[in-house]
Amino acid sequence: MRELFKDVFIHESSYVDDNVTIGSGSKVWHFSHILPNCEIGENCSLGQNVVIGPNVVVGNRVKIQNNVSVYEGVTLEDGVFCGPSCVFTNVNNPRSEIARKDEYRKTLVRRGASIGANVTIVCGNELGAYCFIAAGAVVTKSVPAYALMVGAPAKRVGWVSKAGGRLSDDLVCPISGTVYQQTAPNILEEIIK
Repeated sequence: MRELFKDVFIHESSYVDDNVTIGSGSKVWHFSHILPNCEIGENCSLGQNVVIGPNVVVGNRVKIQNNVSVYEGVTLEDGVFCGPSCVFTNVNNPRSEIARKDEYRKTLVRRGASIGANVTIVCGNELGAYCFIAAGAVVTKSVPAYALMVGAPAKRVGWVSKAGGRLSDDLVCPISGTVYQQTAPNILEEIIK
């Protein structure tokens, strides 16, 4: 089966089901499982004990750390980082005795977002591009692009740049020097020169 995926590393302890595509340069580490009908992009890294799917799309250059399950209804765009043991839900009111597979809510994680260790993302929300969710936060509503979110429930406490630098009041990235501007209470945009 591994010969089906050209230029992809799949550890011998991992399983890849039928109807899965994995882009070149990607790595699937120990004890992971990719369920049917998933698309994994190029140059991705799936850590130990990662479960993807079924029916999940993962973009290019996505890093998913150990012990993460990306359930049906979740889409990760390019460049997303998922920290160890972060949690995605797909139903808001689960019950063991009631099947709710027809009630899955979509969760979209936009390009370049970073999700810290042990974060919980409640389904039905969108995480904006390049947002940063601090370790242990619980995301219960949609998150603006570039937002720095902390706590349970998560609240915006500042802004971060594309490079991951926390922005001070001047909105200049301390890493790259890129300048941003706040155009509305919860909207930050990069100033293109």
